[in-house]
Amino acid sequence: MSNHLAVPFSGTTQPFRIGLKPLDLADWIEVDERLDFYLAEKHRLAALHFDGVFVAEKDTDTAQAELLSLLTSHLNERHSATHRLSGDVMEIIPANRRVRISSNREPPLWTAAQLVEDDLILMRRSETGWRLVAGSLCFPSSWSLREKFGLPMHEVHAPVPGFGAGTRHAELISRMFDNLRPDSPMIRWNWSIYGDADLHHPESANPSRRRFGDGARADSAFLRVERQTLRKLPVSGDIVFTIGIHVDPFAALAAHDDGPRIAATLAQQVAGLDADQLAYKGLLAEREQLLATLADIVDG
Repeated sequence: MSNHLAVPFSGTTQPFRIGLKPLDLADWIEVDERLDFYLAEKHRLAALHFDGVFVAEKDTDTAQAELLSLLTSHLNERHSATHRLSGDVMEIIPANRRVRISSNREPPLWTAAQLVEDDLILMRRSETGWRLVAGSLCFPSSWSLREKFGLPMHEVHAPVPGFGAGTRHAELISRMFDNLRPDSPMIRWNWSIYGDADLHHPESANPSRRRFGDGARADSAFLRVERQTLRKLPVSGDIVFTIGIHVDPFAALAAHDDGPRIAATLAQQVAGLDADQLAYKGLLAEREQLLATLADIVDG
């Protein structure tokens, strides 16, 4: 049996829950062996369609620069084995990349995104609520940055069952954002299941589309887990939302020492989703195939 599993899924992450918990500032950003590949993929996607992976309102440059400064300092202090700041240049050692921090040729938020695996979103308080005002999003999980740009959070979350305008969850999220303090970031986890390991999934889930093939088992299933953090910027008061993506095939789950327990928990959660939730997750047409595959892992 193998202990290698990139996805940080313990079974405690419940779908369609807010699930925000306090996060130590020292653990704000995650850096691991995926860094080189993820940065290369960001550059590839940006070269293909930069407007599809980056957006920003004109008056966000100062907040973008504030985020870049915080991130640069954090990486230099907490991740010195992988990130080394020399003057105005950040050397990313595992990726053999050098990023000039104060370049005027590109937005500060895009410079920040070239330093880490995570996607980075900026949100700002307005009369309509917390709005998405800037973002570098290369690895979306079934949502489009362009479609959500400029919208308040209750509209961003409109497709999510139980999170639209006027719901208790929408009100709680707004209150949590209002009360977030710069020295007290928050973290939450989310999971999805896809039929491939692609990082870039901007398309909305199609309830009738099959992800796992035509067999009785979900043979091509991949568990995708998002590590999401929220941190309020101390000067601008904007909030930076980070999204880190982990992807593993079910085969890795089956080979893991704790795989049967994790699969059993995941199966329980999938079985408990209603039709709207299954449709949102893109699992409505294949829940039984997915449950059969998870049962195989549970049985060893």
